[in-house]
Amino acid sequence: MITEEQNNLLTQTGKGTPCGELMRRYWQPAALSEEVAADKPFPVQLFGEELILFRDGTGKPALIGRYCAHQGVDMIYGRVEPDGLRCLYHGWLFDTCGKVLLRGDWLPEKERRWDVGQPSYPCVEAGGIIFVYMGPGDAPLLPPYEFLTVPAEHRAVTKIQVSCNYLQANEGNIDPLHLSFLHRNLQDSERDKQRVVPGSTATPNSLVSKDQTPVIEVDVTSFGLRIYTIRKPGDGQQYLRVTNYIYPNLAAFNGSTTGEGYSAHWHVPIDDKSHWKYAFLFSRERALTRELRDRIRVETTDGNHLERSQENRYLQDRESMPSGTFSGMGFHFHAQDAFSTESQGAVQNRTEENLVSSDKPIVAARKLLLKAIQDVRDGREPPHILREPDAAHAPKILVLSEVLPAEANPREYVKSLEARR
Repeated sequence: MITEEQNNLLTQTGKGTPCGELMRRYWQPAALSEEVAADKPFPVQLFGEELILFRDGTGKPALIGRYCAHQGVDMIYGRVEPDGLRCLYHGWLFDTCGKVLLRGDWLPEKERRWDVGQPSYPCVEAGGIIFVYMGPGDAPLLPPYEFLTVPAEHRAVTKIQVSCNYLQANEGNIDPLHLSFLHRNLQDSERDKQRVVPGSTATPNSLVSKDQTPVIEVDVTSFGLRIYTIRKPGDGQQYLRVTNYIYPNLAAFNGSTTGEGYSAHWHVPIDDKSHWKYAFLFSRERALTRELRDRIRVETTDGNHLERSQENRYLQDRESMPSGTFSGMGFHFHAQDAFSTESQGAVQNRTEENLVSSDKPIVAARKLLLKAIQDVRDGREPPHILREPDAAHAPKILVLSEVLPAEANPREYVKSLEARR
């Protein structure tokens, strides 16, 4: 249980809030690359701020305030021109830094107010995503996560709008125990049968079913937390899963490409009661099949909103619960995740929760996040800010799903894998 003050610190991300100021020190996804056309402004809301994305004449993305600095006209209707975005009302032209290049009423003898402009933030594009830095000073390097650097055909990315605070969704990603229940299929689906855990002939679903009360341990790392989940399925073996919490609002975990890649979720606040979940899937070894690419996009109404929602009770089929899925909510885990996090309320009241030993990763991640918030308040740079471009400073994200001999030491095994990388 945490205090109301701590809960507010962790969940309030608007401009000027302590967590909001922390979040702005990191690059954050602003949109999918495919959403921002060459000739059409694209509206986004991040951390409560209303903004407009557009591309300049070279195709470079830019992000400025949504409403014209002259008289507040909505720039979603603006004209995209080679030098910037022009307001339709009086012809004010703003460059990619939000500064006025030209006013419609300017004549040689008239005063030119070059200092008038829009809020603006630097952007970079990588891995099918347009990222924005909204913090003070020089932007850090964008971390070279593998899901951003592999060839385009080796990755898939989508985004889903979720009606709750970012934190409860990100905490769901780093909660290994819920796999024993929420995501469990009571018999292997055809999709389950396509995934066999290295070191065995079993699927992840069947191994989780054999031991629903795993041992969970955590290690603090330079990027956040490494989480070990150890289950005893019998036959002198142990099933090891390694997942990760990454500062400040990202998680990497097992997915359809585990062994040759992994899945990642990046939870970006729209405001304090809703967020975008950016879902990544990649392989470092091969191009993804059409089926894998489509898997993270299924069961949505328009590509961004789930068909299963609070309004239709997530289409829960209670008749399927005895022999189909534990939740009765189909085989798509995005909908199951949405149910579990949205039903906690728009902002979970953590002062009333009762945590237990299996919540160790959540407790540890909250402590790290609170410490990072305090670092910023005290004028220090928070963790996992990259400013050195060499590979030695790149985050070493390791995701595992393997069966080991019962006598093996999971931490030592992970160290041996790291030494080979």
